[in-house]
Amino acid sequence: MPELKIAVVGIPGKWSTEVLADALQARTGFRLIVDMAEASLDLSGKALMYRGVNLCELDGIVVKKISAQYSPDTLNRLEMLRFVEACGVKVFSPAMSMLGLINRLSCTVTLRQHDIPMPDTVVTEDIDEAMATIRDFSQAVCKPLFSTKARGMCLIDGSQTEDELLTELKAFQSANPVMYIQRKIALPGRDLGMVFLGGEYLGSYARVNQSDSWNTTINSGGRYESSNPPAETIAIAQRAQAAFDLDFTTVDVAETESGPVVFEVSAFGGFRGALEGAGIDAAALYSDYAIKRLFR
Repeated sequence: MPELKIAVVGIPGKWSTEVLADALQARTGFRLIVDMAEASLDLSGKALMYRGVNLCELDGIVVKKISAQYSPDTLNRLEMLRFVEACGVKVFSPAMSMLGLINRLSCTVTLRQHDIPMPDTVVTEDIDEAMATIRDFSQAVCKPLFSTKARGMCLIDGSQTEDELLTELKAFQSANPVMYIQRKIALPGRDLGMVFLGGEYLGSYARVNQSDSWNTTINSGGRYESSNPPAETIAIAQRAQAAFDLDFTTVDVAETESGPVVFEVSAFGGFRGALEGAGIDAAALYSDYAIKRLFR
């Protein structure tokens, strides 16, 4: 095998970033983890520099995590990687694909354009419209446009008094001028992470609630379990991920009484859930996939 130089964009020291870098090093002999906070883009010189390495001279870059938390600045980091792509470096997943997933509203609009079932959702800057929506929904989950693992989300009860509801909504809007409001749906104490590589379904894991939290995320005390969803659920998740042309992703799905609904498609996918819940060594499989694509 010719020597390949494939870097990992991620968070140094984080498990998923490190295991991916280890897997690539085992196959290529090259190891580089890039923290985009330290990268500098020289547009005239056609260079994205990181600790003396011009990333525009690499063979490939696998993006595991673009930042610890999502924000509009995250989009700027992806634009820098889009420039690297223009220089001929293969980026996994394509920067344009990831750009469409960092902003929750952008992801939702694309999913709805492809007729993917989702919870009822209203997006508004108008506080009166937001209050009316929450009254209509009875219970609503208000979500930041830029967040992961349920950070910044809050559950608001529509049966509160006018003053109580207004106080909660204003507190949310103070940090989120554009309010993303989703009907809270009844969950069976779990939701699914459905794993795809190159558009092919690998398997699923469940995040199971272990507390009185309204969400099932690991940050809120959930745990991973294996799952074997029915063909209907797999088909919906397959259509959802196909809308974004991703190399690796996890689709978050809930199985409700009225059928499966999709919450979101991940820009980067979850390695730990795939391994602990489904026995899928995503780092190894993704590394093999990237190398194979570079030899096409």
